[in-house]
Amino acid sequence: MSVLDDPTAYQRSDPQNMRATVRDLPRQCQAAWQEAQTFDLPAHYGNIDKVVILGMGGSAIAGDLLRALAALESPVPIFSHRGYHLPLLVDGQTLLIASSYSGNTEETLSAFQTGLGTNAKKLAITTGGQLLATARANGVPAFVFQYQSTPRAALGYSLMPLLAIAGKLGIIADKGADVAEAIAVMQGLLRRIGEDVPMAENPAKQLAARLHGRLPVVYGAGLLTDVARRWKTNLNEASKMWAFYEELPEANHNAIVGYALPTAIAEAAFVVFLRAPSLHPRILLRYDFTRRALAEAGVESEAVEAMGRSPLAHILSTVFFGDYVSLYLAVLNEVAPAPTVIIDRLKEWLAEQPA
Repeated sequence: MSVLDDPTAYQRSDPQNMRATVRDLPRQCQAAWQEAQTFDLPAHYGNIDKVVILGMGGSAIAGDLLRALAALESPVPIFSHRGYHLPLLVDGQTLLIASSYSGNTEETLSAFQTGLGTNAKKLAITTGGQLLATARANGVPAFVFQYQSTPRAALGYSLMPLLAIAGKLGIIADKGADVAEAIAVMQGLLRRIGEDVPMAENPAKQLAARLHGRLPVVYGAGLLTDVARRWKTNLNEASKMWAFYEELPEANHNAIVGYALPTAIAEAAFVVFLRAPSLHPRILLRYDFTRRALAEAGVESEAVEAMGRSPLAHILSTVFFGDYVSLYLAVLNEVAPAPTVIIDRLKEWLAEQPA
């Protein structure tokens, strides 16, 4: 029996029960979407020509995913900003959103504090902390949610409010039907990749087994580029391992030349391609050629297909699949998927340094 089919293996590696929050993503998305429908914005917030989303780590990826979705239908540009400084493009026609699960992310707080001095329309998404205190002290609307998890596992509460807000402002079309479809797709996928599904029938467990002991490199294109980034960060945080991501077609103009060397890296690497039928047909041709080039260089690869009809379903189905792969790799690596001890140590160390 594979260790991934042994319930006691999860109890040993996952004492914080991260697997429950991974499994909960469809329900979380549904709850977050419903809560976001009751969140009202000031009337003058409709007068914007761009959106800037401040965030880091698990709170930032939702901004990336919103940007990818909006780019398919909206002329309003959306920028994800990771850093201490406020982008110079922020002005009175900007919707400035600070997203921080804890409310204490110092980079986000720094940029938001600077943003308070601008005429931008401001908004906060958080569970509390200093961000909520600052928002309330300055009369800034805040979407406050309560969900106990790691920041990366609260993706539903990071993404659904953004989708709802963008819809209410007319930046994108209402996504109610797409949200319902994406949730149904994830629920169906859960019946194929959940931890109770045996290895022999479970493609997520099978991929995790192939990635075990290897160097994962995740390829995405178009709306799946930032999903590839999500896979990379989850493999780092949950599986506690090196991982990278690449974007097509850009990788065909550089990375493809270097597949064979160093030999040790080529032998260790394993490439995962995230595919969706909505990608440009020429991109899909590039996927096929790139896999052949990798095989010629002795690099193994596998494709993961997005599910559903809508772009949102394509995004969330591949996110959900990747979350399970990272969970299964944590079990195989015999590490706890929830804690990120080195990040906690970094925050403690930074707190001791002069401001």
